Amino acid sequence: MEMGKSLLFLLLLISLSLDVIVSANFYNDVDITWGDGRGKILENGQQLQLTLDHTSGSGFQSKNEYLFAKIDMQIKLVPGNSAGTVTAYYLSSQGPKHDEIDYEFLGNLSGDPYIMHTNVFAQGLGNREQQFYLWFDPTLDFHTYSVLWTPNQITETELGKVDSNYHYPKSQAMRIYSSLWNADDWATRGGLVKTDWSKAPFVASFTNFNAATSSSNFAGEEALDSNEEQKLQWARKNYMIYDYCSDTKRFPQGLPAECK
Repeated sequence: MEMGKSLLFLLLLISLSLDVIVSANFYNDVDITWGDGRGKILENGQQLQLTLDHTSGSGFQSKNEYLFAKIDMQIKLVPGNSAGTVTAYYLSSQGPKHDEIDYEFLGNLSGDPYIMHTNVFAQGLGNREQQFYLWFDPTLDFHTYSVLWTPNQITETELGKVDSNYHYPKSQAMRIYSSLWNADDWATRGGLVKTDWSKAPFVASFTNFNAATSSSNFAGEEALDSNEEQKLQWARKNYMIYDYCSDTKRFPQGLPAECK
């Protein structure tokens, strides 16, 4: 499988079911790092809410770092007119040559679909963006968003198949971060649609966080089964709206090696 597609698969392990996940307790597992009280842990640690108003957004990070893991989080995104807002959920190390695995959910006008923006950084190098319209309403209930990061594969691609010029994120432990913030200079229709502050406060909710770090805990999950493969191919065909591997104007000297 091509590396460019595999980066997508890493970021698109989304369960549309509402299956119960064995969850940790947010009091034990995360720190609310900014927002001056706009981030809150509720229900005895079983739920977390981030809030955005005209003054500030909010965010949290995991207490632990992870070097390879299967990460699950159930998220209910900002409902209604969420234009201009971004809910980010990602793994990242620190420093100028950091590694990062991103989800960013770009808000939209009521009735228009959310856009899911993904990216992968390795040794400080990113520019691996892909975007999809979400084919379900992510605001009505919680949906599970997962990242599977292993030492040997990005889902189906073996390290040996990755071009030697591409740095695979394999040596830096990463924390989990999430934030809700205003990005109306670019998030919705390239910044043409601004945040409607009369709809504030905007709220995103999180529950059922789980991190499996032992290889035995996600043994056998390094490859997608046929049903998952078909679902992801269906999403690519019907809902992908941007793929860096197809952007020849952005890369006039030639597409990145993993796209070939």
